[in-house]
Amino acid sequence: MLNKLAEIEKKFEGLEESLSDPSVISNIDNYTAIMKEYKSLEEVVCKYREYKAAQQGFEEAEEMMTDSDPDMKALAQEEYTANKEAMERITEELRILLLPKDPNDDKNVIIEIRQGAGGEEAALFAGVLYRMYTMYAEASGFKCDLINANETELGGFKEVSFMVEGTGAYSRFKFESGVHRVQRVPETESQGRIQTSTATVAVLPETEDVDFQLNMEELEITRHRSAGAGGQHVNKTESAIRIIHIPTGIVVDCQDERSQMKNKDKALKVMKSRLYDLEQRKKAESLASERQSQIGTGDRSERIRTYNYPQGRVTDHRIGMTLYSLENFVNGRIDEMVDALITADRAEKLKAGEQ
Repeated sequence: MLNKLAEIEKKFEGLEESLSDPSVISNIDNYTAIMKEYKSLEEVVCKYREYKAAQQGFEEAEEMMTDSDPDMKALAQEEYTANKEAMERITEELRILLLPKDPNDDKNVIIEIRQGAGGEEAALFAGVLYRMYTMYAEASGFKCDLINANETELGGFKEVSFMVEGTGAYSRFKFESGVHRVQRVPETESQGRIQTSTATVAVLPETEDVDFQLNMEELEITRHRSAGAGGQHVNKTESAIRIIHIPTGIVVDCQDERSQMKNKDKALKVMKSRLYDLEQRKKAESLASERQSQIGTGDRSERIRTYNYPQGRVTDHRIGMTLYSLENFVNGRIDEMVDALITADRAEKLKAGEQ
């Protein structure tokens, strides 16, 4: 590992030198590419240098422990122990930093929420999830942009999709894919009986042309009037866009913008991300040797989490974590769960690397 880190540091220093080269600075594309690579290595290099400093202190203290002066020897022993512990801690941190990084982690993300089993209560729960994610995104410094919403009479959603923009958005949301289950007494239930309903969440990284290119000849693009609640503009103009990918039958609707061109642009982004996701899933299934970790990114057919209102708890079934702070959780304070999922995923990857 140390040899690999030394090579990374050497490469980092070369990039650092390039960034001060006038010919590189004058070429914005080249400069941006080098700066991106420089930034990607910066954290691990800083941590490696921290390790080397602790190692040097450890070796110096080891030499000083042979001193005949008892006070000096005691001081050396303290330095020896402190630096040894620091080296062990930093080694573990470096192992995590050297794990293969998900290439999608820094990308914007498209989130699609659909009502599952449970009728109107499921649609209302989809609305709860939409509010939860948008509150969390905005509190985390991300920007949310609605793509499409199919609302119900009581204010829930049959389906709603939106984009979360900002560096690292996918890394914070990628474990939310799957079936979310709610247990609570519906507002429409006069007998006070607890009902179980579900909503499904799909999390897709926004794709770029270098990742995946659409074949426009495979798309059927039509325009239609917006449907559902939404003000006077709804149903008056044909600004909504529907795109069908003919080979797969995938359908994308976008009706949030008044501009037909803006709706088309958003719909194409969603279609591209869905097809890219489909392609990646097919690759994962065909590569039997590359088994996904236990956490994975959440199969959409898998029940991943339960929100139990009577008991005020939320439980993630993948990592067995329960939080008794449901009200805070659905108000967007989901960091503790997100961090636990990321930590569990890293642990699985470290374990797989040791086998």
